[in-house]
Amino acid sequence: MAGMSATRHLRRNAKKIPQDDVLFDRELEELPAELRWREWMLRVEAVIFASAEPVSRDTLARVVGKECSIDLLIDDLREELRSRPYELVSVAGGWQHRSRSAYAEAIRASQAPTRGGAATLSELEAMVLMAVGYFQPVTRGELSKIFGREISRDTIGALRGAGFLATGPRSPTSGAPYTYVTTKHFLSSFGMQTLGDLPNIEALEDAGLLDRHAVPAELLTTELEDDEE
Repeated sequence: MAGMSATRHLRRNAKKIPQDDVLFDRELEELPAELRWREWMLRVEAVIFASAEPVSRDTLARVVGKECSIDLLIDDLREELRSRPYELVSVAGGWQHRSRSAYAEAIRASQAPTRGGAATLSELEAMVLMAVGYFQPVTRGELSKIFGREISRDTIGALRGAGFLATGPRSPTSGAPYTYVTTKHFLSSFGMQTLGDLPNIEALEDAGLLDRHAVPAELLTTELEDDEE
């Protein structure tokens, strides 16, 4: 009877394990070390190649052994791609294949449709997106104050539609308007790992792209505190 109970227990637990986890061999213990490493490299490259967005460390860890170093695998893959017109870059908390900048002109001349990257933005849309990057979470009204003109719902909608903006928490100000924040797609499209990679705000002032005096005081205080951190 005890044996039958144990068998039923194992069957119940097996049902809870996803079928892919049961069948997929991550460890590859039957392979020699060199071949095992090579197979892990190919798996990681295949996953990154197939993904439309940067692939996180946790995602890559699902296809390699528990003791495998993702960082060392990435280093070896980058070395292999050194002579290729594309590379592995670290963006938005993960890794992604990107064409090397030296071939940008050839890609543009081909007029071939490309995947990912930044959508074509108007000058105003680009400036609004940059302002959200610095002062998020920020309301549409606060953006209008920064630019000294009404920032329309259509402008915000276009940036949300392109995947660059998302809705943030409600503002504690009167009427509790929605705030807006940037997304991982924003970081990925502009080749940034974190918001800390944004250009220095003083440099933007020097270039005449931002007037610090037009920024609401409470937003500027938050931005300065973030810089100090």
